[in-house]
Amino acid sequence: MKIDAEIKMEYKNSKDADISLKSLDVENKGYVKSNKENNILTFKLESDSLSTFLATADDLIFSEILVEKIIESASSK
Repeated sequence: MKIDAEIKMEYKNSKDADISLKSLDVENKGYVKSNKENNILTFKLESDSLSTFLATADDLIFSEILVEKIIESASSK
């Protein structure tokens, strides 16, 4: 079985999207394909295993939440 998904994340601006993409790229290399258009990041996930797919999606979302909190924290200072 092959599992494919596309996850899109929209940011307030292109700068925040750039920060997020650069931060997440290190963790995602080889596992997730990413693309940026303006303030929207698109992540493409593929796997032959449901457990691997779910773990990858979970890692991506968890990491993005951390990046988002850091961006918000830095913006408020």
